[in-house]
Amino acid sequence: MNHKDIYEPLYKDLAESHLKRWLNTLPQQIEEIFNKNIPGKHGSLETWLETIAELPDITPSTVNLNSPQIEIGKSDIVDKKTMSELESKLRQFEPWRKGPYQLFSLDIDTEWRSDLKWDRLIDKIEPLEGRRVLDVGCGSGYHSWRMVGKGARLVIGLEPYLLYTMQFYAIRKYIFPALNNCCPLYILPLTFEQVPQNLQGFDTIFSMGVLYHRKSPFEHLIGLKSALRQGGQLVLETLIVDGAKGYSLVPDDRYAKMSNVWFIPTVDTLIHWLQRCGFVDIELIDVAVTTSAEQRRTDWAKFESLNDFLDPKNNSKTIEGYQAPTRAVITAKRS
Repeated sequence: MNHKDIYEPLYKDLAESHLKRWLNTLPQQIEEIFNKNIPGKHGSLETWLETIAELPDITPSTVNLNSPQIEIGKSDIVDKKTMSELESKLRQFEPWRKGPYQLFSLDIDTEWRSDLKWDRLIDKIEPLEGRRVLDVGCGSGYHSWRMVGKGARLVIGLEPYLLYTMQFYAIRKYIFPALNNCCPLYILPLTFEQVPQNLQGFDTIFSMGVLYHRKSPFEHLIGLKSALRQGGQLVLETLIVDGAKGYSLVPDDRYAKMSNVWFIPTVDTLIHWLQRCGFVDIELIDVAVTTSAEQRRTDWAKFESLNDFLDPKNNSKTIEGYQAPTRAVITAKRS
């Protein structure tokens, strides 16, 4: 996997767009990451790149990016030995959190049924066809692939956890050839904070499952607005709690066993935050309680999941006694 070859088409695209100022920093950021053997909880960059290179060379005849389970070579017949090798290599990227995917006859049953969230919002946002899209905290890129399936002109995902970025590149190895080596999707191993301020170049920005991890939600929202073009749309998905305007839960220590949860607002509070940050046309499009049909432990993600985070005697509460995870999706625009 040659990262220079992968990102060069992106650099050319950026140079011809309102995002060209990003080129002042982006190539150097990418070089620094790929030139370091960065260790992580589940492995290292060098090991993951070697594993991607060792994945069996199979070119799928078809790819379906609009299927709930992204289908790669569904109708292709691959011998058992090759399939066993494929599964063995892909399991080196566990845990798989966002999906699901099907590679030939192999089902990657991820912790999250990310298709359920997608189905709740896709028909309620502005069409993605022809748009430049930023997907903040994209994980393995499941939703980013779905954006490509909806005709986005360019999708850039941000995912600072290298394991999830490498999962994307493992999947990409099979999708890319099936799309004639031409796909407008790039995942960058960066945080949103590493993106230059005030780019004003994206038509749509998705920030899903990110806001409650930020110590300053206002800073995050203002940053998202500054990256949007005038009239561009934000699709914001985050945890919320019941309550009045002005209230926001600040957990004492952990929320659903997560130590990095800082603010969980009510819907009215969240809308007020967006208003204070200068967004307009704010609309609540979905509220859903997270269930074990959407988030659960699987053979591809064997660690604790939703059922372990809830009070075993009352699943309407987290194990700490807070309201169980409930998520809202809100759209808003930059004026």
